[in-house]
Amino acid sequence: MYSISVLIILFVSLLFLIFTWIGSVKASRLLYNQSLERMHRKASKLLFWSWFPAIPAAAILGAIVWMQQSMDSVFWQDRVFIQAPLVILPILTIWFLSVPKLIKLRSLTKQSLGEPGAEIEPTIYYRAASPGLIIPFQMTALGALTALYFSLVPPVPFRWLEISIPLAAFVLATVGLWWRHQIRFKQVSKMETYVLPTLWKRALTMVSVLAVVAGSAYYLFTLAMNNSQLPAEIDMTSGTHDYGGQAVTANMSPHNHGTVGMNDSSSSAKMVSVAELTGPREGTPDRHFTLTAQKKTVTLSSGKTVDAWTYNGQIPGPELRMKAGELIEVTLVNEDIEQGVTAHWHGLDVPNAEDGVAGATQNAVMPGETYTYRFRAEQVGTFWYHSHQDSQEAVSMGLFGALIVEPKVETLQQVKDITVMSHRWKGNSFAIGASDQLERVTIAPGTPVRMRLINTDDWVQQKYTLIGTHFEVAAIDGTELNKPDVLTNTHLVVTTGGRYDITFIMPERPVYLNVGGIRSSGILMSPDGKGELPELPQTVAFDPLQYGTSTSTPFDANSRFDRNFTLILDNKLGFYNRNLDFLYTLNGEVFPNTPMLMVKEGDLVKTTIVNRGNVEHPMHLHGHHVLVLSRNGKPSTGSPWWSDTLAVLPGETYEVAFVANNPGLWMDHCHNLVHAAAGMTMHLMYEGVTTPFSVGSGTINHPE
Repeated sequence: MYSISVLIILFVSLLFLIFTWIGSVKASRLLYNQSLERMHRKASKLLFWSWFPAIPAAAILGAIVWMQQSMDSVFWQDRVFIQAPLVILPILTIWFLSVPKLIKLRSLTKQSLGEPGAEIEPTIYYRAASPGLIIPFQMTALGALTALYFSLVPPVPFRWLEISIPLAAFVLATVGLWWRHQIRFKQVSKMETYVLPTLWKRALTMVSVLAVVAGSAYYLFTLAMNNSQLPAEIDMTSGTHDYGGQAVTANMSPHNHGTVGMNDSSSSAKMVSVAELTGPREGTPDRHFTLTAQKKTVTLSSGKTVDAWTYNGQIPGPELRMKAGELIEVTLVNEDIEQGVTAHWHGLDVPNAEDGVAGATQNAVMPGETYTYRFRAEQVGTFWYHSHQDSQEAVSMGLFGALIVEPKVETLQQVKDITVMSHRWKGNSFAIGASDQLERVTIAPGTPVRMRLINTDDWVQQKYTLIGTHFEVAAIDGTELNKPDVLTNTHLVVTTGGRYDITFIMPERPVYLNVGGIRSSGILMSPDGKGELPELPQTVAFDPLQYGTSTSTPFDANSRFDRNFTLILDNKLGFYNRNLDFLYTLNGEVFPNTPMLMVKEGDLVKTTIVNRGNVEHPMHLHGHHVLVLSRNGKPSTGSPWWSDTLAVLPGETYEVAFVANNPGLWMDHCHNLVHAAAGMTMHLMYEGVTTPFSVGSGTINHPE
């Protein structure tokens, strides 16, 4: 409903502007009618237009009232205090100022029409030129234009100074028009017989006005475009620094590259570079993997070929399996990816230098170069890896793979472990792994099955439906759930970058995992590898908020938090790197002006995430898992819900928290990678940390 309300306000505001603009033109040109019959007819039509815009205005106000009654103030504050008055107040001036004058004008023209050979009297021209008749129509059009501007460029966060500039322009334009019509009114009042200005004079006036407006618009357009150009080189620590309500200490500022101030008793450590925050440098690794990034034409199960960027010549890249606590070493080799590559371990909380983000924790690995990552796999669960250099294109082209961390001690009973990694390839070929056809799997009845669902697609909320047996959701984003409930007729929606593990005991009948709602897209499991595809049943969506059984956590909603941050996700029309587009913003800004969340090690951090926009945003914080405290004011009461990629839908508000226990400079961005590439990226930065790396067109590093 929220998304519908936003769209109503946006598109009906445009319709409202068109209607009011027509009315303003009709009002201004009323004076130019040279016959009584025409003057009477035009006055009657203008009376109609004085009421007709009330229809779209009512739709706009209705949507705003619904928001005000149903949602928190952050969703409607600007709409109630700015857009609603800009819509309704000018219309009221039409009804109370213009309409009475129009009724009187129409009455006079009607009386004169009854007289044979009657001409327009000066009194009629005098009334048609009245600013009190014309200005309310033009003010309503200007109000509609200003209201539409605030729909396209919402003032988020709500700051009166930023709001005052468009409002001042609205007031000045109204005053200017009043002055112009007052001059014309005085000229008409002095004439015994009104003479219509010649066409060329009216045209010249119109052209002059349009030239001034077009010139001003061009100047502002060019200025905004030039100011949006990204620097050739920029430090990832740039931007606005948000300290979460805490006072700023000397070494919390990212611009301090020396030692800590003497008066700061909270810490005495020197500044440390992210390059020093590495995994174990010594010791023989328990497992070593080599990932070679290379371009290759690969063949899907149907025989279709895909020109892909691959790790080790396959799509997806090789599945990396390891045991909890093992020391892992991964050598990344770039054979021929000109854009450069990295390897980011999505959801696995590794030391900062091993996180694999070009420009933040390392330089991109260019063709002919290698890079080695070393870390301990501390978490058990389902994760994935992908390149974080030109990540939007790299992931789309195939630079990703599954990463599975198994328990240190194996279970006694053998489990059928199936990784379901879905992706849509260039040419619109949808595949699970490298299979773009129905997969059939033979599983003996009584076998425990674990299916690891990983959604790699950009800007896709992937739907998974298990048919033929009850099941449990065992884990979300690599974290096991406590005493999960048994589910039937329930589908799972996994956000971009998210992971769900589901478990069940294989029955004697076929079980079908459908992916994406297309009947033949998925995995059919049966005791003999055969069976017919079932019909897709009616299902309800899985909701983790109250699923499973609660248990103790290191902190909860009642804890005392050291930092409190608010992130408002929204859309606005604007320039980004000289391109005009609908931007996806964080607190009203795009990178590099997005907020830098400043913390120190050991802080308990709470973040309120509000999605004011009209599309979903899977927010992904590197290096940490957050505990979901509440959604839309409703507390999380089921199994503790830990997430690293949290889908925040339009109109939703999440409260999440985490412990700042992994020092470094960490990306926090929307994992709809097209959004991140358009600037929906920010960072979490620990006190005392610096980075020697940079991004920009003058560098090799382009993380998004």
